[in-house]
Amino acid sequence: MLSKELIQAGFSEKESKVYLALLELGEGNIAKITQKSGIKRATVYLEIESLKNKGYISLVKRKGRNIYMAENPMRIEERLREKTEMIGSLMPELLSIANAIDRKPKVRYFEGVEGIKDVYKDTLKYKGMEILGWYSDDRIDHFDKAFVLEYYMEKRIANKIPLRMIAVESAFMSGMKEKDVKHLRQMKIIKSDAFAFSAEINLYSKDKIAIIAHRENIGLIIESKKIYDTLKNIFEIMWVSQVPFSGSERRGVA
Repeated sequence: MLSKELIQAGFSEKESKVYLALLELGEGNIAKITQKSGIKRATVYLEIESLKNKGYISLVKRKGRNIYMAENPMRIEERLREKTEMIGSLMPELLSIANAIDRKPKVRYFEGVEGIKDVYKDTLKYKGMEILGWYSDDRIDHFDKAFVLEYYMEKRIANKIPLRMIAVESAFMSGMKEKDVKHLRQMKIIKSDAFAFSAEINLYSKDKIAIIAHRENIGLIIESKKIYDTLKNIFEIMWVSQVPFSGSERRGVA
């Protein structure tokens, strides 16, 4: 049991066995440590050297023989504290270097129905944070309709995640728009003869973009603040520039 805790404290598995064996022995030569630890003699030599370098074992000479002793276990706590203090002193400089680097976007690729479901589920992790998106009927016609309308929508509402969406005109979207308040959603509809979306895009979590191509059965999650901000600005421009669409009037969008 103690071996697991020592591994968590930075020991290798074999280091932990050698150290515990020597701690129980009090002191011993290579032969005794080998027998007690159950590790091969040649390996014990290597682990002893490693533990000596870390300050967990000391060596004394007696009648020309090497005798090893385990240092007080408090040394482990001291070394961990020293490491923590060292990392703390380095952190400001490390952060300044990290902030100076223009990071590449992190991109994750998903494939198949279950992969796309994972993309949708990722957008549900950020409770109370608005999702902005562009949609078409593809998510209904070429995907798992029950998952979208039952599992996903219910989870989104339960997590109090509001949705603003720009959708391509269809009978289905017009019917859904009537339930906007109930579904914690605001929808604007654009005419299908003016625009067509071949991929769904969701902006969420202030730095994530989910792109789903239902007909190709693939999805992407991109993590990039710059790309997110650019797409959000495009969305907002489209959102405020649209003319309300009332269905029968077919004046443009809603």
